[in-house]
Amino acid sequence: MRIALAGGHGAIALHIEKLLSDAGHEAVAIIRNPEQAGDVLAAGGIPVVIDLEGVDARTLARDLQGVDAVVFAAGAGPNSSAERKYTVDRDGAILLADAAEIAGIRRYVLISSMGADDFDPTSDEVFQVYLRAKAEADANVRARDLDYTIIRPGGLTNDAPTGEVLLAESTGRGTIARADVAALVVAAVVDGIGVRAQFEAISGDTPLAEALAAVKY
Repeated sequence: MRIALAGGHGAIALHIEKLLSDAGHEAVAIIRNPEQAGDVLAAGGIPVVIDLEGVDARTLARDLQGVDAVVFAAGAGPNSSAERKYTVDRDGAILLADAAEIAGIRRYVLISSMGADDFDPTSDEVFQVYLRAKAEADANVRARDLDYTIIRPGGLTNDAPTGEVLLAESTGRGTIARADVAALVVAAVVDGIGVRAQFEAISGDTPLAEALAAVKY
């Protein structure tokens, strides 16, 4: 398969690229900064420099020709402004969905956030804006005729992957290794499971592929 990842230099995306490359697939990593290309290449990805905040959907769709699935793993980052939570975390995810539809790509995996729907609509605090941006992106994708999977991980860690998770509409608070989130993405895309499902994900005791295949949708 040929899979394109928005946010191709992110920590989860680099794990995804390695997993895909090791399995013989092509991971096209969309990055904004050309200086990040070396890290992408080291992970086994194919770097493509595109600024999601400066491209329109039709142009992006042309760059997605020949792609089987898209993954949104981008984010404005922990020190970014509230405005960029909207322009990257929300608008970037919507842009990728628009481009996927134009390009005829049905499979879309979106990495969101636990508790996204619990944002305070009266608050302009950056974290609340972040949750709102994620929630609005998720809702936009759910409303489309796409084969989506929306993963809402708990607190992210750099721990070694366990390969065992808990997936549910609401898991309760918990953490999960970035490498396990990456493995969820790869299993969803490559094995075609978890389609039209949205769920929270934390570390658990169920083998990852089994948990993902059991998600109700």
